[in-house]
Amino acid sequence: MKKIVLAGLTMAFLAGCSSTPLNDADAPSDAKAGEPVDRSSVSTDDLGLDQLRSDSLLTQRSIYFDFDKFEVKPEYLDIVNAHAQYAADHAGVKMTLKGHADYRGSHEYNLALGQKRSVSVKDVMNTSGANDAQIETVSYGEEEANQNCQGDDCSQDRRVDISYEVE
Repeated sequence: MKKIVLAGLTMAFLAGCSSTPLNDADAPSDAKAGEPVDRSSVSTDDLGLDQLRSDSLLTQRSIYFDFDKFEVKPEYLDIVNAHAQYAADHAGVKMTLKGHADYRGSHEYNLALGQKRSVSVKDVMNTSGANDAQIETVSYGEEEANQNCQGDDCSQDRRVDISYEVE
């Protein structure tokens, strides 16, 4: 009797684990398994690369922060807003905000601070019209910091760099 119950439970378990094969014909054409998404339909003209490379605000790609702070300073709001407007005007654009910190503080603290800085810039961009899905944030912490800087020289390490996927 135990063998029959055990065999029945095994059969029920195996039947529950079976799956239905996916039909790629039902998937959207740009989301089929194993196929890369084709971005060639977005032309470089649609992305406004000439504007990105020539506009005086858009060519500025670094936002600097005070020591141990992650609020975007007022003098950088025009730059952040210009990049947000560019993203809002060009839906195919993807950007990465790379947060950095100077060497002072623990590795974990600096990673968190770099992330807070990149998220802070992203928040300003979102409120200025950039789509959240266009922006990725990442933190490098102190990984790219000048380990020999002193005082104000370290200010170059406290930044968020803006990079675009199309460049």
